[in-house]
Amino acid sequence: MALAPKFVGQKFASGLSPKTLHTVELYLDYVCPFSKKMFDTVYTKVLPTIESTYASRLQIIFRQQIQPWHPSSTLTHEAGAAVLRLAPDRFFAFSAALFARQTDFFDVSVVHETRNATYKRLAAVAGEVGVDEGALYGLLEVPGKPGEGGALNIGNKVTDDVKVMVKANRLVGVHVTPTVIFNGVVENSISSSMTKEQWEEWLAKNIV
Repeated sequence: MALAPKFVGQKFASGLSPKTLHTVELYLDYVCPFSKKMFDTVYTKVLPTIESTYASRLQIIFRQQIQPWHPSSTLTHEAGAAVLRLAPDRFFAFSAALFARQTDFFDVSVVHETRNATYKRLAAVAGEVGVDEGALYGLLEVPGKPGEGGALNIGNKVTDDVKVMVKANRLVGVHVTPTVIFNGVVENSISSSMTKEQWEEWLAKNIV
């Protein structure tokens, strides 16, 4: 599936040749433990291999997959959308930092704080990787007063971006996280438990 230019930070692509380009899409949720496991392996161990060996033949796209039964999932992915607005080149670094603090945003960890308080903590995570913390919070904050015409259900400044992400993911019917799509087709042979060596074996077999 195509990627909107404003979401370019979700893509890891180095020295690409459009004639021989494969695409691996990772559908991940920031508060899913299995998504964290896959991201950690890919980010720290697989991306360097891709950059050194498959740079002209493969691109990786991180698709943000909100799992609504965890309300904080929406808030964390809104933060990801805000990073894409402000500093798309920091998106993968932000994602790594957020996954490292994943349990800080689990249900029990957020239940006693306001939505904007959670946003402030997410902005602090972004600040740790070089994103303007104040600007990011400004995109996430929900005003404490009605909007134009007395509107109450006004969202924040990345609500429309999240709507686009959700619409795109619904088109391909992804439900479970993580889900991997290879060249437009679900790749069930890839799981969160795959090691660096197993990833390298899969890459050698499929990226030709």
